[in-house]
Amino acid sequence: MREAITGPATWRGPEIKDSKDWVYEFAPAEIEEIDAALRNVRAQGKLISTMTREDFPLPTVSKVIAHAREQIENGLGLQLLRGIQAERYSKDDLRIIYWGMGQHMGTAVSQSAKGDILGDVRNLGIDINSPQGRGYTSNQKLTYHTDSCDVVALFVLRTARNGGLSMIASSQAIHNEILKQRPDLLEVLYQPFYWSWQGQEEPGQQPYYQQPVFSMHEGKFSCRYVRTHIRSAQRFPEVPRLTPIQEEALDFLDSLSGSTDFHFSMMFRPGDLQFLNNHVMLHSRTAFEDFDEPEKKRHLLRMWLSVPNSRALSPALGTIYRDQRAGAVRGGFPSRTGKLIYETVGSIE
Repeated sequence: MREAITGPATWRGPEIKDSKDWVYEFAPAEIEEIDAALRNVRAQGKLISTMTREDFPLPTVSKVIAHAREQIENGLGLQLLRGIQAERYSKDDLRIIYWGMGQHMGTAVSQSAKGDILGDVRNLGIDINSPQGRGYTSNQKLTYHTDSCDVVALFVLRTARNGGLSMIASSQAIHNEILKQRPDLLEVLYQPFYWSWQGQEEPGQQPYYQQPVFSMHEGKFSCRYVRTHIRSAQRFPEVPRLTPIQEEALDFLDSLSGSTDFHFSMMFRPGDLQFLNNHVMLHSRTAFEDFDEPEKKRHLLRMWLSVPNSRALSPALGTIYRDQRAGAVRGGFPSRTGKLIYETVGSIE
């Protein structure tokens, strides 16, 4: 018999939308500390690929980041750090700041078979419903989903002309509502589904794998959900067809995520740093319209992070999270080229 999940991350959107518990505004002295760390990296002539956490010293801000990491894993499941004035910096300086702060949060893992470890979120005109579609290369509306890592971190460089709202919902609260209304569908979500690798598999590997949407291990919940990847696996003739009850379970999950009873939305500001725990948060984004000028187009930076205080995971998640131990460096799509890329340009495969 499944049980309801309790804890601070089991919230509904209207309860926390206007809360300041998940928002931290940097003080002027903390911004100066970040600037000093940037100057230190520049003085050493370091590249992002050779930077270490020690090269970006944050004696005070590191405590803010440590508190945020605790909030992400054991609190509300999300954190917004605000107050960096993006327009003050060059794009290269913003990349250094983001990478340096990310190293204080955790360890970045590869986001694609190409090895992009510091990803660029911008519209490249890629259809998210294509066999290799990835949401961060499109301006289309995204369905509620998780990313394939413990923590996803976004750093906002520029916002769109219109749209691009960030939408967040607690998968734990949604789990409990499914338990309350349709426990039969909840049980389906704990069973394996077939997922497409979306072109991220190793050479010679099957282009699909099995994994549940919900799992529980050592008293900790985890949700991994990307419906477009589940739908994409159906193009392989040898993959069993989704059953009516599986479709119904996914439809119900989507309908609850999209309900204003469960999610809330926020508009990014340039300089925002958003961190989400993928095991307990679902996120989405509304469609957006970009500026015509290339230098004004919407541009975010993204890292997929392993964090030292992460939860132990079920072996059922072992395809993506190859090491399920608490605090392990795990997740992501390993580089199939042996290289790591710190700036993604052009089409992402």
